Amino acid sequence: MQTNFTKEQLADAGTARANEILRACVHCGFCTATCPTYQVLGDELDSPRGRIYLIKDMLENERVPDADTVKHIDRCLSCLACMTTCPSGVHYMHLVDHARAYIEERYERPRSERALRWLLARILPYPGRFRLALLGAKIGRPFARLVPDARLRAMLEMAPKQVPPVSRNDDPQSFAPEAPKRMRVALMTGCAQRALNTDINDATIRLLTRLGCEVVVAEGAGCCGSLTHHMGKSEEAHGTAGKNIRAWAREMDGAGLDAVVINTSGCGTTVKDYGHMFRETPLAADAARVAAIARDVTEVLAELMPETAEADLGPARMGIAGTDRPDTADAPGGTGPLRVAYHAACSLQHGQKIKGTPKALLKRAGFEVVEPADSHLCCGSAGTYNLMQPEISKQLKARKVQALEAKAPDVIAAGNIGCMMQIGSGTGVPVVHTVELLDWATGGPKPPALQV
Repeated sequence: MQTNFTKEQLADAGTARANEILRACVHCGFCTATCPTYQVLGDELDSPRGRIYLIKDMLENERVPDADTVKHIDRCLSCLACMTTCPSGVHYMHLVDHARAYIEERYERPRSERALRWLLARILPYPGRFRLALLGAKIGRPFARLVPDARLRAMLEMAPKQVPPVSRNDDPQSFAPEAPKRMRVALMTGCAQRALNTDINDATIRLLTRLGCEVVVAEGAGCCGSLTHHMGKSEEAHGTAGKNIRAWAREMDGAGLDAVVINTSGCGTTVKDYGHMFRETPLAADAARVAAIARDVTEVLAELMPETAEADLGPARMGIAGTDRPDTADAPGGTGPLRVAYHAACSLQHGQKIKGTPKALLKRAGFEVVEPADSHLCCGSAGTYNLMQPEISKQLKARKVQALEAKAPDVIAAGNIGCMMQIGSGTGVPVVHTVELLDWATGGPKPPALQV
């Protein structure tokens, strides 16, 4: 794509990066085939190619964003399926993130929308505040249908029926390995996940320590910054992300770290991009160091769990001493292995290019793994998307749930809390995190969602 930025414009690092990305686009349109919003809405401007044209025009002319441009960019899920499809390597993620920051600086949204976005930015990244909000939403949930604003209704409807008690495992501390030490890792405990589902971090700690990891929850680490980053609130995103970088850099410079382990793939995509986010800041070097050792939990588990020729079930067969016990991962009625429908989170398969690893681990642990049709398509969660664009999100959720249920699973597994909440709100099939199943198969407790 031909661009016409001036030298003065290209002096800005964000604009220079946008120029590189725009020039890589060859207008082929392959991205439209895998764009969820284009499939639902059928509007070229709601496809990556259409949004690229809008962003190019907005940035080149340095114009104040208009409502129509903002609408189409807001409708983007940032699922990044277009990046997987693109034959030219267009880095759409960096482009749309820059466009959102540009819009946030220059566009005055309607007052109600500004208030809603302000509220989300000051609640979701803070577990304590979010927990209080969830308790309030739980009370208001029976009256959701009476709320006129679709976005507020979506917030009430998404509130879990039960808010879990605080897990003290999320406090800053160190967990000693239960087997000969193989790695020292920092666990990112996150923000929203700590309020919505404490079982995930608990299972992760049990599993990693069982496999010989010293697990550190670093003092000062918290929200990765992705929720505000994708709203274009760069200053707030950098503030929370910067705390993580400093916290993990201290651990790296102290006793050392082999990895920063992340069990929420939306966060993982952002942390792995810290080097880019902070490239023009004093934290650039430390941000790059942290990004270089950031790993999804399944990447680390693939290193720690020995491969076998067969998909054998049972902790003893996986080389983990002291956990021999009867096979537990059976379907109801003992009819065979538990049938797991694996949902590939967009941030994992498209953002981090991790596709086969989670499925391979589950199969190796003895589960029967099935994958739904159109597994590349988004479930409609996408951070705050299901709250800000509830109508589109509901259509995508219905499609995803239908595809998953068509596989007649005993349980649905995913690697991202947002996807788990989104899918769980539309199905009666239990939804658990991949690590919960792996923890169970290697000596841990049965996932609470399966005990009902």
